[in-house]
Amino acid sequence: MTPETSYFSTRLATDEADLLAAQRLRYRVFVEELGGDGALVDHQGRFERDEFDPVVDHLVLVDARRSRDDLDHVVGAYRLLSGERAESFGRFYCDSEYDLAPLRTSGRSLLELGRSCVDPAYRGGSGMFLIWNALAEYVLAREIEILFGVASFHGTDIGALAQSLSWLYHHHLAPETIRPHARADGYHAMDLIPADQLDRRTAMKAMPALIKAYLRLGGMVGEGAWLDHAFNTTDVFLMVDTKAMSEKHRKFYETRPRP
Repeated sequence: MTPETSYFSTRLATDEADLLAAQRLRYRVFVEELGGDGALVDHQGRFERDEFDPVVDHLVLVDARRSRDDLDHVVGAYRLLSGERAESFGRFYCDSEYDLAPLRTSGRSLLELGRSCVDPAYRGGSGMFLIWNALAEYVLAREIEILFGVASFHGTDIGALAQSLSWLYHHHLAPETIRPHARADGYHAMDLIPADQLDRRTAMKAMPALIKAYLRLGGMVGEGAWLDHAFNTTDVFLMVDTKAMSEKHRKFYETRPRP
């Protein structure tokens, strides 16, 4: 344990203060930083929220040095929605952007990941590593087979994202049998540049850190990007088959921090 991580803990949100602090963090990241909006966003209170919040598990990264009273203590967050809860609720978040029929009919246990964010002051440190380790424990305990969610590029200028989107399409496209497709109302093709004209360095430089993390776990993408104008993002569908991970990926995924 390092001096930095000794202040951190990860847990599922345990009370209203944790949930509100996660929504406050999401507001700072998705609304103030990235220019997003939504029907249930509380601009006066500075909370980013939606209809899924009451039915998901909220995995939070807490800094004990920060104030719970000021809702400042959550510095990282992830939303987790199991296939069982999604069935009871009626849908996954991704249903509004992608046709998930190939996953629903796969017979595999599913977990949707969403609203991943880290306070800007904590990016590049050990915070995201700790969140991923907590996520690994959650997934392994519940024997989840497929993790999925949308990951976002900032902005909707497809031309600026052509190298990255094309790289994902040519190198990380999911098998057709389990490949979701972007819905027509926001669909944009990802195969914008031929494979032999791609530059890996350029493609990866523009790739968000979260997408790179999925790729290190053997992540695969769905068919087509989806333009989310409300959140000012270009979304791609990412999934990880936990049973198909290579040994290298599995060791990365199952790593635990040591005291």
